[in-house]
Amino acid sequence: MASLDDLKKRITSVKSTQKITKAMKMVAAAKLKRAQESAEKGRPYSEKMNNVILNLSNGISDKDNAPKLLSGSGKEQIHLCVVMTSDRGLCGGFNANIIKKAKSHFAKLAREGKELKIVTVGSKGNDQLKRAYGDKIIENISFKNSKNANYFDADKVGKIIIEKFEKEEFDICTIFYNQFKNVITQIPQAQQIIPLNTVDDENKSDETYEFEPDEDEILNNLLPKNISTQIFKAMLENSASEQGARMSAMDNATRNAGEMVDKLTIEYNRSRQAAITKELIEIISGAESL
Repeated sequence: MASLDDLKKRITSVKSTQKITKAMKMVAAAKLKRAQESAEKGRPYSEKMNNVILNLSNGISDKDNAPKLLSGSGKEQIHLCVVMTSDRGLCGGFNANIIKKAKSHFAKLAREGKELKIVTVGSKGNDQLKRAYGDKIIENISFKNSKNANYFDADKVGKIIIEKFEKEEFDICTIFYNQFKNVITQIPQAQQIIPLNTVDDENKSDETYEFEPDEDEILNNLLPKNISTQIFKAMLENSASEQGARMSAMDNATRNAGEMVDKLTIEYNRSRQAAITKELIEIISGAESL
């Protein structure tokens, strides 16, 4: 049985931890509001850009000479998977859910005999994947110094992916991230960005456009920007999901710490009462012996 001094120190320690988790919950709640607004504002833009590109692709007369970012390399052997996680922990199952989605996709590729290459964006994803897929990770990108998700960071990732595609290092590129739904729910996503998925696209629009100059010239300029835009959307969704998961995790941790303090306080009081009772018995026994 722990001594009174040990229990007192443990209660103080748990209370200190509770203050930290409560503060982290409040910080996450404040960041969540801004991150959620950014994610919700970014969705229509990325969806509209996809729709414009899909409309442009339908107007291409010579499909064989279409831009490679749209039509692909013509092969499906080498798959590049961009796993986007956070650089910080203490956010519940946020990172684990993305990794689980990615590993499921990796296993599917292995069964089909495809070659796998991995780019990790975020140190937590790299830490978890390097144990089993260290030989498949060709690059690790981290934005620890960036306070918020921004287009410049997304454009850096986009340019790296496009450069590797132009060097024919892969045939198909898929990004993995969490889509923010609410504080409790974040949905892991696997989105193919190269070549652009033009079949059964859920956001496909029936709108028609007239373009000037021709479709090929616009696509050559728009497709690279769309890669960065889709990555930026994923970063915004991840940012909101991370803060929501952290807020939920810290709320649970704060409640658990409170319950632990209550249990330790009861145990401390019982031990203290037992010690007092023991001392009284010793005093009474001593008095009677006299």
